[in-house]
Amino acid sequence: MTRIIQISDPHIVPYGQMAYGQVDTAEALSNCVETINRCLPEIGPIDMVFVSGDLTDFGTVEEYERFRALMEPLNLAYRVIPGNHDNIEVMRECFADQPWMPTVGPINWDAHFDDLVVIGLDSSVAEAAHGHLSDETLSFLSTTLEANGGKPTIVMTHHPPILTGIDKMDIQNLRYSKEFKAILSSYTGELRLTCGHVHRNIVAPFGDVICQIAPGVSHAVTMDLREAAPNCLTKEPGGFMLHEIRGVITSHYVPVGDYPGPYLFYPDT
Repeated sequence: MTRIIQISDPHIVPYGQMAYGQVDTAEALSNCVETINRCLPEIGPIDMVFVSGDLTDFGTVEEYERFRALMEPLNLAYRVIPGNHDNIEVMRECFADQPWMPTVGPINWDAHFDDLVVIGLDSSVAEAAHGHLSDETLSFLSTTLEANGGKPTIVMTHHPPILTGIDKMDIQNLRYSKEFKAILSSYTGELRLTCGHVHRNIVAPFGDVICQIAPGVSHAVTMDLREAAPNCLTKEPGGFMLHEIRGVITSHYVPVGDYPGPYLFYPDT
């Protein structure tokens, strides 16, 4: 039974800074790593960790080096895809020692396990907030899915292609996604699309597949569904997703932090 963890949107900033002047994202990522390590006896073993974009806030070498240092205590293999806050050339340089990092082009990769394939796709657009999948990326996806032979598959992008009702995020979603939807919907096996970007746990259909947006590990985009609502963050507890093969792809939300319990429901029986 394959189990993977998806964390999203760490938004690591330079030392001495707070994201948006409000959020200590380094402490939040450190707490996420600590939570995973502490929970491993109950939720593991974990085959790999995946980070669905926005590793950094400004895409600098200092931020990527700080991200890698914060992830070091995890002691689990991990892979990353870029988000709109990342710089793919700087990211490529800072992860050049990793065999899964492409030397040129979009940062796309595939990870194969006994009963699951995870495909990471680069949806970033240079100097833009919205997402787009290039022809090269769509071709990579089609070729990889064809070779999977119907094996359960998770496709991961940073930008979701679905509307969430949060206007300021919906205008930044994945654009021109008709072909993407057709490719995913034509897959003969079970397939799940997982994303980040919105910093909230949201589920909706996309064509014939389920689209699962992961929460952020530090802050959330404010839950405000009014038209023309301002673009705001809320300091809600961070979280991550645990995806596993349990006959089908099953996804669990896990909050970051240490909370009281577990307590027996009926300790005297």
